[in-house]
Amino acid sequence: MSGETRPGVVELKLYNTLTRAKETFVPLDPARVRMYVCGPTVYDLAHIGNARPVIVFDLLYRLLRHLYGTDHVKYVRNITDVDDKINARAAVEYPALSLNEAIARVTATTEAQFHDDIEALGVLHPDVEPRATDHIAEMRDLIEKLIASGNAYVAENHVLFSVPSMPDYGQLSRRPLDELLAGARVDVAPYKHDAMDFVLWKPSKEGEPGWPSPGGIEVPGRPGWHIECSAMSWKHLGETFDIHGGGIDLIFPHHENEIAQSRCAFHSGVMAKVWMHNGFLQVEGEKMSKSLGNFVTIRDLLADWPGDVLRLNMLKTHYRQPIDWTVKSLEESAKILEQWFDAAAPDAYPRPAPAVLEALADDLNTPKAIAEMHALKDHAGKKALAGTLAFLGFTEAPLRGWLASRAPELDIAPEAIEARIAERIEARRNRDWAASDRIRDELLAQGVALKDNKDGTTSWEPKR
Repeated sequence: MSGETRPGVVELKLYNTLTRAKETFVPLDPARVRMYVCGPTVYDLAHIGNARPVIVFDLLYRLLRHLYGTDHVKYVRNITDVDDKINARAAVEYPALSLNEAIARVTATTEAQFHDDIEALGVLHPDVEPRATDHIAEMRDLIEKLIASGNAYVAENHVLFSVPSMPDYGQLSRRPLDELLAGARVDVAPYKHDAMDFVLWKPSKEGEPGWPSPGGIEVPGRPGWHIECSAMSWKHLGETFDIHGGGIDLIFPHHENEIAQSRCAFHSGVMAKVWMHNGFLQVEGEKMSKSLGNFVTIRDLLADWPGDVLRLNMLKTHYRQPIDWTVKSLEESAKILEQWFDAAAPDAYPRPAPAVLEALADDLNTPKAIAEMHALKDHAGKKALAGTLAFLGFTEAPLRGWLASRAPELDIAPEAIEARIAERIEARRNRDWAASDRIRDELLAQGVALKDNKDGTTSWEPKR
């Protein structure tokens, strides 16, 4: 395949935060569709809010691979492994070690935990997962370019980006500079030329990780947060690429500053053609916070629910809308998945159902896609339903194992249940509805719930 969209496939439309409009997606190079998504800072277990962009952009990755071909899509999701939070956590967790040793221990452990957790959510591995500390050279190169172009300056062993040097700074968040300053938690240090200027490089404190500094600075230093993603996306996707994604909380300052750095370093009109952001997540109607006691990690939830239930629960809400994460919604998601797997054929079509694909191609309209999946539960759609479940990353075994673990012990052997079901089928064949109902009620009293449809009794499960 050449990299062009496949014949008969609907066109993909995506909402672009940069233009505030839903646009037909046209890749810069159809043979090389490129997407970058901001990944975790590895200092602690990922919370359920962190899981939202992981799941959302995994779905987009699957869709792009279907539309353009697996070999024509490159997905990069980074690991931030140099950060003040990492340093602070390392000092507390491993006080007996040197800070560098402690940081290595924290980042390795936390990255492994993150991978274990998201694997349970059914996400595919990105094509590249760069670590910030492996890209210090690219960061220094970018900073040197910005100093040379007059967009950055050296002050007291720091390198700062000069926001006034970029006339159209703020195009992503679309707010005046005074509003951005009021809403930003910026460090108004005395060495800044302008209050909005932000750090590209800073000197390392005693014992902290440090690298040779750019800009002729003689003391070791380390990068600021924003320059890391500019460097990693440049290294693996080029100066300009197709899609940049992340949570809505990253629009300002992180993504705004990425745009400023990359555009000024490369003298380009855009960094990424399309910017996509998922909405906020609340827990039981409240903002998630440790002070409220509702701070929930992915690992906490996986102790009680299968990853597929968490995945579906996330996708029931359109990615751009806020989501309220509740136990009730998780229970509903578990029931929906069980119904789908009960209805799905054992032999699946090798592709998603056309109606589901059409919904997803409309800016990842997952609520509509889910409605279309419900319509596939009848006999004519069972193979398409199975193929769609596989395409979306859902697998049956974990759900069945979880359901079995929650089932109460039965007062009747499975062989006896099957014998009673055979009796009931015979009673229904003879139109003996009273006997049919009696057998159903007797089994229910013994903890067995029958599943009926228009074709008769299809299966049974322990009553929960």
